[in-house]
Amino acid sequence: MRVKSLIVVLSALALAAAASAQTKTSGTTVCKADTPAPVPISDMSGHSFAIGKAQCTWTGFEIAGVAYKDGVSVSQDEIHGGATTSNGYHTATLANGDTTTAHFRGTASVKDGKFLGGGGTWTFSSGTGKFKGIQGKGTYKGTPNADGTVSYKVDGEYTLPK
Repeated sequence: MRVKSLIVVLSALALAAAASAQTKTSGTTVCKADTPAPVPISDMSGHSFAIGKAQCTWTGFEIAGVAYKDGVSVSQDEIHGGATTSNGYHTATLANGDTTTAHFRGTASVKDGKFLGGGGTWTFSSGTGKFKGIQGKGTYKGTPNADGTVSYKVDGEYTLPK
């Protein structure tokens, strides 16, 4: 299942802020998920939990003029047949070596273990170096690629402490 791919957005996979003087940003991340091992829940057919992990590469997303490079998303996914709910974190590494982490929540549609599409919201939870104290939030929307990866369009806004 490519359910873990939803995690990404995050990565965070990591992205914008809420407060006055917010700065908007957007970009794309392409994520490749590890194959999850869902654990069935015996209450009904098709109900399971899985831990997802995905490696991501960013394009076009910047915070304070510093580009996102790559990231890792980790999520807890609840699967009900063709619907998945994900709750996780995306930690992104920026071009200067600093990181940001964003918490994300979302939903996805799957069929025969393949990601069909999904999206959700994210909120920054932490940052390092220049991005320590970052605040922000945003949205993401994922679409599958022919090679099994998922492309996420990520939009948001952020503020940095003074």
